[in-house]
Amino acid sequence: MSIILGIETSCDECSASVLKHDGNQFVPLSVSTFSQIELHQPFGGVVPEVASRNHLEQIQPVVLEALRQAQLRVEDCDAISVTNRPGLIGALLVGVTAAKSLAYATRKPLVPVHHLEGHLMSAFLGNNSKPVFPAVFLMVSGGHTNLHYIEKPPLEWPTDVLKTSLLGHSLDDAAGEAFDKTAKLLGFPYPGGKWIDEHARGGDPQAFALPRGLKQKDSLDFSFSGLKTAVMLLARQLQMDGALEQAMPDLCASVQEAIIDPLIRKALMLAREKQAKSIVIVGGVAANSRLRARFKEEAQIPVIYPDLQYCTDNAAMIAAAGAVRFAQGNGLKQSDYLKLNAFAIAEN
Repeated sequence: MSIILGIETSCDECSASVLKHDGNQFVPLSVSTFSQIELHQPFGGVVPEVASRNHLEQIQPVVLEALRQAQLRVEDCDAISVTNRPGLIGALLVGVTAAKSLAYATRKPLVPVHHLEGHLMSAFLGNNSKPVFPAVFLMVSGGHTNLHYIEKPPLEWPTDVLKTSLLGHSLDDAAGEAFDKTAKLLGFPYPGGKWIDEHARGGDPQAFALPRGLKQKDSLDFSFSGLKTAVMLLARQLQMDGALEQAMPDLCASVQEAIIDPLIRKALMLAREKQAKSIVIVGGVAANSRLRARFKEEAQIPVIYPDLQYCTDNAAMIAAAGAVRFAQGNGLKQSDYLKLNAFAIAEN
């Protein structure tokens, strides 16, 4: 058994978590998160400088609160894990600096974590059903839309699992970005995904024909190119006709369908091709109600989601990913703690 302190500051959530890892069990003992949504809403999206400065203000109280909730001290933890890629470089540096300072001062092992590995591990947290392998992982967040095929459980994952398992990805916007940008065109606040979801209920998803990119049967990649322009032109015409407000439920439902339709179709296609035993949906868009409803209707195998609190960025998933790497002996040597850096790009 090990106790891991996780730290996550890759974008607009400052989060810390204490997690217990025992065999195949990953149990969060605490999660403390400060969300910056209200800070960024006036700008319609995340402002990197605002995010970085707020992380500086929040990192110490957030870490202390996570430890308080778990009724533990840093000295009681077996290792410290932290997101060091990918993300906003200034935001990442706050978490990385805090983690390596704590590790150096307490002589605890330090484990750098790839943010996307954290999303994969979010499916193993909470009270939800757990993935059955081999599994198709559909990662749908604000910054990434990826399809992974993974044959073995986490403790058997290679260090380059994100590369070796990746079979499809977005060629332009991620699904979360498509939601946010179309929502902004329709006058909804940031982040837009939940507003599209909410206003789509009761609407007709087939009311308006909106583009789907990369329809080819043999392509596992995604593209939302053309969707924003189509929504802008349609909304403008409806506004001119005085029909936008009345048509909003149908328009939101049609936008939502255009985004989730290729996600579902390609995940199911890959699952059939690989004879997967489960499909795992992770990332912020995994909270979308229509996505969940359609998978429930159309999938012939179990579909696994993280608990809602673990869909968006959080430190519990970083602690879980760190626990796996720590168990595999992949932490840094103490002489390398202060050399740990942050990287904006996803590549290892």
